Amino acid sequence: MTNDFQPTVLREYALIADGERGALCGPRGELTWLCAPGWDDEAVLSSLVGGGGVYAVTPTERHVWGGHYEPGSLVWRNRWVTTVGIVECRDALAFPGDPHRVVVLRRVESPEGTARVRVVLDLRAHFGQEPMRDVRRTIDGRWTARTGPLWIRWTGAPAARPDEDGRLELELTVPGGDHRDLILEVSDRELPEPVDPDQAWARTEEEWRAAVPAFTNSVAPRDTRHAYAILRGLTAGSGAMVAAATLGLPERAEAGRNYDYRYAWIRDQCYAGIAVGVDGPHPLLDDAVKVTTARLLEHGDRLAPGYRTDGSAIPRERKLHLPGYPGGADVVGNWVNGQFQLDAFGEILQLLTVAAHHDRLDDDARRAMHLAVDVIERRWDRPDAGIWELRDDWWAHSRLACVAGLRAAAGAVTRGEAGRLTELADTILRETSKRCTRPDQAWRRSPGHDGTDAALLLPPVRGALPHDDPRVRATIAAVENELTQDGYAYRFAPEGDVPLGENEGAFLLCGFELALAYWHQGQVDRAGRWFERNRAACGPPGLFAEEYDVRQRQLRGNLPQAFVHAMFLETSLRLAGDPAR
Repeated sequence: MTNDFQPTVLREYALIADGERGALCGPRGELTWLCAPGWDDEAVLSSLVGGGGVYAVTPTERHVWGGHYEPGSLVWRNRWVTTVGIVECRDALAFPGDPHRVVVLRRVESPEGTARVRVVLDLRAHFGQEPMRDVRRTIDGRWTARTGPLWIRWTGAPAARPDEDGRLELELTVPGGDHRDLILEVSDRELPEPVDPDQAWARTEEEWRAAVPAFTNSVAPRDTRHAYAILRGLTAGSGAMVAAATLGLPERAEAGRNYDYRYAWIRDQCYAGIAVGVDGPHPLLDDAVKVTTARLLEHGDRLAPGYRTDGSAIPRERKLHLPGYPGGADVVGNWVNGQFQLDAFGEILQLLTVAAHHDRLDDDARRAMHLAVDVIERRWDRPDAGIWELRDDWWAHSRLACVAGLRAAAGAVTRGEAGRLTELADTILRETSKRCTRPDQAWRRSPGHDGTDAALLLPPVRGALPHDDPRVRATIAAVENELTQDGYAYRFAPEGDVPLGENEGAFLLCGFELALAYWHQGQVDRAGRWFERNRAACGPPGLFAEEYDVRQRQLRGNLPQAFVHAMFLETSLRLAGDPAR
């Protein structure tokens, strides 16, 4: 089977994506994760989590690995230096994606010496349960097959042979200076005419150039473009952005915290829209407004934390009965559906206000703004699950996120409406101060949790309080003193005498928020140090997971985590500007 392509550490995986789905590529040129036809459909490549299926292009000679993305795109170049030369494999999903057809572009190149690679194609529907069947080579040298309900066509490998396990294998030789194209198509419908590789590559390159802004006004233009490309790659044609491409990757080995993040979270979408809005009215801002507006108008105060990319409900959790990624579990679906998260309504107001500043609000978005205010007005004093999706409590961050949203929205409505919003913000802030201010003036997590929370750093940056408010400065000091380790920030302290890092990794989102908090204070140098430290928490492909194991210097959790890339993007843009503004 596919045990010759065992999982590797997360820092070594690259993402190729087209908006409708994404694949992970490891250092041996192995695609080990791909759902088809869409993000939350069942995987046809699932060896990442112990299922079947792999699509690999691997040098046959002894080699060492490296790679990079072509600027402003999700076109990934594996590069191997072998004992006889250099081999490169240029990988992409044809962009933008067709919702019904996956097109995997792989171009094997030999810039120096003769390239010899082993190619393995083993697609298995239903998370590895169904091998390819009806495998045939057509008269023109293409391979066709079925797996589960899907159609398959593979072009560029006429000399491949099926092995005893039903895989197609090929030994491919590419002379120096030449290349060979491999085109894989997977569809839930009968396939149309075959893809022309040169045309597919040309269109993919052109579309990525058009899709990703230059971001010259940032402190890290190349990485900022890369973050936007990742967010764009995670965003479907519906405008919904999935939280991550994967499921079940562990936040802590055997700790039971394994989730399916192949869905669109309202909060993450707001973070992405707010971030790109710092630079301009880019398409991801419009996507965020469209999706959050539609879901809010449809569901009101029953707004779920997340949805499938088509706007339908996230399915309940279930197990696949697979081994899972080492230390993880094979969890499909998400249990978050029944939660009420008050902070999301504050984040929506912040997002819509950013869009209003760019003159990007339509009538539906304005109605959504008023509806968000109404929900906050009715629900702000009730317990909610909060940003970390815990048991219901009177979380301080949820209230302050709403204060920030109300104050922002007050500048985008009529004078009479602005007074109501400002008065509501003052009321919420006054009560939050009464219940959630510690003796040292720092915010506590909730009336029953005396420790602080790194999430409380963000609302002041968004306008909940001025930078010189003593509670803001005390909270920054408390977070750095109580929740940081070696330049990384944890979201909150664990219960009891458990040290930081024992139960979970540092949260990269929080590290970038601390950088923003210092920028908001005018401490630009200190902000820059936190920014640089946290942006280094990735491997060669530059993908951030949700958590970072400080001791082992490894990524933890699903990959890539959208809201971390969104917060990185915002921080990079804001640090290039004047905090006094």
